[in-house]
Amino acid sequence: MRGSLWWRWWRAAKGTEKPASSLVLTSHLRQRGLPHWTSYFVRYSDVTSDQRGKSHFNWKVDDVNYHILRTGCWPYIKYHCSQRPYQDLSTDDKLFRALKVMNLGLPCLAYGFGASLLISFQEDVKTPEGTVTIYFLYEEDRGARH
Repeated sequence: MRGSLWWRWWRAAKGTEKPASSLVLTSHLRQRGLPHWTSYFVRYSDVTSDQRGKSHFNWKVDDVNYHILRTGCWPYIKYHCSQRPYQDLSTDDKLFRALKVMNLGLPCLAYGFGASLLISFQEDVKTPEGTVTIYFLYEEDRGARH
């Protein structure tokens, strides 16, 4: 089982431990100076996906709350982050998860394929566990509010 202590020990022993996707998320938001919003892709192969099953949730970084929309779109995980006040997103999260299951994940797979063709910018995110490259469809305006 991938989340088990044994699995983590095995990966660490082999020297293949990767940063958690949540650590990359937090590090990216801090590296950008807690932006109003950002949207990026990270390769599954570059991180340990510790937020699997979450689609819409709150994420707090240095007293700033973000609403996170997350979806797996192989070979990437897509994150869309917006600064917003805390809100109960559990109903939205369940709805998005149900929609992904009902359509067998096919739109997510198509999104990942399309993104592979359209990604035009990348940035390195430094984490305590190493540097990870994240990808964007286009270079973001770092001061944008919308």
